Amino acid sequence: MVVSVRKWFGHILFLLTFILLTIMTFGGYRWLIDVISPVDPYREPQGQALKVSGQIHSPEGGTMGDRLRWFYWYGE
Repeated sequence: MVVSVRKWFGHILFLLTFILLTIMTFGGYRWLIDVISPVDPYREPQGQALKVSGQIHSPEGGTMGDRLRWFYWYGE
C-alpha cells in the first residue's frame, strides 16, 4: 500500500483551514451581535422617550369573548 504524504498533507491543511475559518466566522457573528444588541433593553428611556406598559382596558365590557377579541386585536 502506498501512502501519499502530499495527499495527506493537503487533507490536513484543508481541515485546519476549514476549522480556522469556522472559528473566525463564529467569533465574527458573536462580535456583531455584541455590537448591534442593546446593553439593557429594559432600562428607563432617556430624553423625551416614554416607556409604555400596562393593560389596555376594553371599552365594551369585560366578558371573556371581549377580552379574547382584544387580545387578538392588540396582541396583549
